[in-house]
Amino acid sequence: MNLLLASIVLIAALMGSVGQILFKKAATVGVAKGIRTTGFWVGVLLYGLAAAIFVLALKRGTLVVLYPLVSTSYIWTSLLAVRIFGEQMNYLKWAGVALIIAGTFLTQF
Repeated sequence: MNLLLASIVLIAALMGSVGQILFKKAATVGVAKGIRTTGFWVGVLLYGLAAAIFVLALKRGTLVVLYPLVSTSYIWTSLLAVRIFGEQMNYLKWAGVALIIAGTFLTQF
């Protein structure tokens, strides 16, 4: 698999994570009110674009190599939640992030 394709999937994973953050932000004002916010719909757009980019990437790459890269969305989302919402990460959560990084790296061989 080439580096460009991997980079595109990683960017798509980041886009999906930003979408999730926007969903969370919209949810803080309540579901009924949240779905009427611009942030919610930008989140839907980003999440949908991320899925479309991944599907297009699958045309040129293999699922067993690309799908683990999508798991980096857990990392992005965790980092963004800490930064934006002040959510807490303990050592077990950081260990989980480290395992995701290790697993993603190992699947590339």
